[in-house]
Amino acid sequence: MAASPSVVSVALTAPGVPILSASGDFSNLREIKKQLLLIAGLTRERGLLHSSKWSAELAFSLPALPLVELQPPPPMTEEDAQDMDAYTLAKAYFDVKEYDRAAHFLHGCNSKKAYFLYMYSRYLSGEKKKDDETVDSLGPLEKGQVKNEALRELRVELSKKHQARELDGFGLYLYGVVLRKLDLVKEAIDVFVEATHVLPLHWGAWLELCNLITDKEMLKFLSLPDTWMKEFFLAHIYTELQLIEEALQKYQNLIDVGFSKSSYIVSQIAVAYHNIRDIDKALSIFNELRKQDPYRIENMDTFSNLLYVRSMKSELSYLAHNLCEIDKYRVETCCVIGNYYSLRSQHEKAALYFQRALKLNPRYLGAWTLMGHEYMEMKNTSAAIQAYRHAIEVNKRDYRAWYGLGQTYEILKMPFYCLYYYRRAHQLRPNDSRMLVALGECYEKLNQLVEAKKCYWRAYAVGDVEKMALVKLAKLHEQLTESEQAAQCYIKYIQDIYTCGEIVEHLEESTAFRYLAQYYFKCKLWDEASTCAQKCCAFNDTREEGKALLRQILQLRNQGETPSAEMPAPFFLPASLSANNTPTRRVSPLNLSSVTP
Repeated sequence: MAASPSVVSVALTAPGVPILSASGDFSNLREIKKQLLLIAGLTRERGLLHSSKWSAELAFSLPALPLVELQPPPPMTEEDAQDMDAYTLAKAYFDVKEYDRAAHFLHGCNSKKAYFLYMYSRYLSGEKKKDDETVDSLGPLEKGQVKNEALRELRVELSKKHQARELDGFGLYLYGVVLRKLDLVKEAIDVFVEATHVLPLHWGAWLELCNLITDKEMLKFLSLPDTWMKEFFLAHIYTELQLIEEALQKYQNLIDVGFSKSSYIVSQIAVAYHNIRDIDKALSIFNELRKQDPYRIENMDTFSNLLYVRSMKSELSYLAHNLCEIDKYRVETCCVIGNYYSLRSQHEKAALYFQRALKLNPRYLGAWTLMGHEYMEMKNTSAAIQAYRHAIEVNKRDYRAWYGLGQTYEILKMPFYCLYYYRRAHQLRPNDSRMLVALGECYEKLNQLVEAKKCYWRAYAVGDVEKMALVKLAKLHEQLTESEQAAQCYIKYIQDIYTCGEIVEHLEESTAFRYLAQYYFKCKLWDEASTCAQKCCAFNDTREEGKALLRQILQLRNQGETPSAEMPAPFFLPASLSANNTPTRRVSPLNLSSVTP
């Protein structure tokens, strides 16, 4: 079958660099597979191993091609032939991480491939030296003083090539990486966008671009090429930006067009469900993924986070042992073992393994965040702050690090600081009730009660994970002597916990019944007050008050007291909770329009 020009074209520019372009549809999966196999080879030749692996895994998920349809490698140019000996030697040194040695033998080479490997070797040499100097440092001051000394020289040289329009797609990618490392974000974004236009099949350029996008608005203004690779990029960036519904829709579309066997897509879907805390669904997908790809290590630290949350000790222990057998010197393995020790409350050992992960890769986001959590458990707030700050340096979109900093400053009783960090966490996770409840508590401590009300109400409206927002809102109304609103919140809270179907210990249940018993007693609604007082008797902390109130109600009933028509009493318990099944009026919606954000 001949290659369709509308789907793929492979041409040669003057210096002999392949230019690959791909259309924006998935109508011809055979041609897409050819492109993936070709780009896997090109990236492998240049030492871009992660991009090569990604392309190869995706190609593997598509049906095999017959021999006649396999594409030959791109033809060699005169410059390639002249540099072949130096390139072959340097690539051998590069593969064993002798980067300075590789760069030395590539100096003066003219072919695009050899030039890229020369510049990339110099870049990686600088990164390796920087990592060696910072590997034992956790302090932001020490870390900030260690730089990759090669970056400025590389920028000057690559900038000249860029202005002369002599950089191919791989050269543009490396130039973008250098600019990003020098914190020249705007310039880096422009260069990465250019790289995706010149070489749309290189996943590394898309991934680097993804790391620089901070919100959906920023994404709208990017002029991206109309290629099928863009769909993978959008799905990934939506996951990173916590736009999970959009991400899941994109991944489902990719599965529908023919990538159903892709372990990459399956793992990304599992990560997406993890991000929205659909733990059962995420665990199910990860377990299925482990059956399909039992030696996979990528994303297993995320899997271990889910097992940790569910306190599944035996499963987490099995995962840790299994990954140790596969490769105990991978960052994911160290994080899984760290989670295992953390679940066993051996926090010193857990922190040790997270430190080991960071020695293997100082830019590994998950390890910094998890180490911050462990230092929090050990009450070492200064070390926790440093760890969370490192996590933010690696990825400013990590809401867990912002939230962790907020918690740390809350412990240190610095409410203005923790307000700032909780706000940042909330911006990244606007529909996460935990961030909103934390913000509400912070506003309450700062005596900004109107803002606190808004946060608690919003936390309830988006789906309160911990079932605490209504109680906190009720206590706030109670504090402001707004008894009607407080009663309404307590009733809604009781309705929610009795209808959620989960057997969970709710510490504030007795508080709610005690307040409602007193409220109905003041309203002289003896039946409702009696029901709540009887419920109070079921809890140790309110038993005596419940009994005393029941005695008072009995005494007043014997005296012939009747409810007062002047007292507002629009709230009643659900019939299912009433001891004598007295018919009750339906509870009206929460009357909090004045504080709704």
